[in-house]
Amino acid sequence: MWRLVPPKLGRLSRSLKLAALGSLLVLMVLHSPSLLASWQRNELTDRRFLQLNKCPACFGTSWCRRFLNGQVGFEAWGRLRLLDFLNVKNVYFAQYGEPREGGRRRVVLKRLGSQRELAQLDQSICKRATGRPRCDLLQAMPRTEFARLNGDVRLLTPEAVEGWSDLVHCPSQRLLDRLVRRYAETKDSGSFLLRNLKDSERMQLLLTLAFNPEPLVLQSFPSDEGWPFAKYLGACGRMVAVNYVGEELWSYFNAPWEKRVDLAWQLMEIAEQLTNNDFEFALYLLDVSFDNFAVGPRDGKVIIVDAENVLVADKRLIRQNKPENWDVWYESKFDDCDKEACLSFSKEILCARVTVDHNYYAVCQNLLSRHATWRGTSGGLLHDPPSEIAKDGRLEALLDECANPKKRYGRFQAAKELREYLAQLSNNVR
Repeated sequence: MWRLVPPKLGRLSRSLKLAALGSLLVLMVLHSPSLLASWQRNELTDRRFLQLNKCPACFGTSWCRRFLNGQVGFEAWGRLRLLDFLNVKNVYFAQYGEPREGGRRRVVLKRLGSQRELAQLDQSICKRATGRPRCDLLQAMPRTEFARLNGDVRLLTPEAVEGWSDLVHCPSQRLLDRLVRRYAETKDSGSFLLRNLKDSERMQLLLTLAFNPEPLVLQSFPSDEGWPFAKYLGACGRMVAVNYVGEELWSYFNAPWEKRVDLAWQLMEIAEQLTNNDFEFALYLLDVSFDNFAVGPRDGKVIIVDAENVLVADKRLIRQNKPENWDVWYESKFDDCDKEACLSFSKEILCARVTVDHNYYAVCQNLLSRHATWRGTSGGLLHDPPSEIAKDGRLEALLDECANPKKRYGRFQAAKELREYLAQLSNNVR
């Protein structure tokens, strides 16, 4: 099954043209009184801008006090609504500060979808509840499938949400208990029992799970416990706040060789951690591109900053149920498509095998090897190695075997050797 992942920001030339157009428009209206007013006003204190009025058809309310008290504010150009047409993904940079702490820190704000996707969500809710495309969402939500678990329902079960999103394409009860126990948009988190959540909180959880489960991935597999994801902070209405990590991986494409080797090693370590860990959850990255990772400016740590398309398979459940060929190693099929950041995979197979090489395949093909293409470039993160490494040929051979194996199960061995080789090159031997 093909999963084509289009470039999220478009090619560089297109971005530059759009930026130039946006700058021109800004200069044309810079002296407009309404524009100056919007520059001075903190719209993140506006309940309607946050779409808090749409709750429980929203993502949560845990950070509303911070937003409404003015502790969160857009950075620079983010204050200008005129430029929103350039911000297709609805991702903003902001500053947040606690009065007692002093100082401010950078955060990332996400609406978890484009304006079109959010409008389609509203229409879908209204049509299911009333048969009409417009309605009062507050009145409509209790009449949708998002309210099916309201009342005295004890658990969130696989039968209720299976297939709603990549996160729960094949959920186990163990995974769903983890999602509920770690749900951050309730004051009574810590219990896997749904009855401890208010009806409004249950509907918010289910809507997030169906629309864009990224917040639930960040909450269930938190950075504080060593998982390679951005830290979830909170939500208010349809605005989610996460910790700012750093510049996207793409900005390091032409970094010094030593830096790129270290980043490549970290990426392979992430692939290994998400595939094999003590919790026996396999987290498969279905959307892998240079824009979905960022690098910390101080520690240089690589972090996943877009976790919408993560499929979680419970290896314990697979071993217990023993579906057909469950213990046969699965090797992802290389296919050199003509699109940027595309991957070939079967969700059904990812859910039914214990030993799978998908994450190694995704990282090698889309980020590291000569097959990686992004924003009109090719060659991958490890392009143009020093002459002695290029002459040796080992790195190129391992990258090729990891992306497009010639031997049966060759990718498994190549990934292992590639991690070790990159560790040696970057002095990260542990």
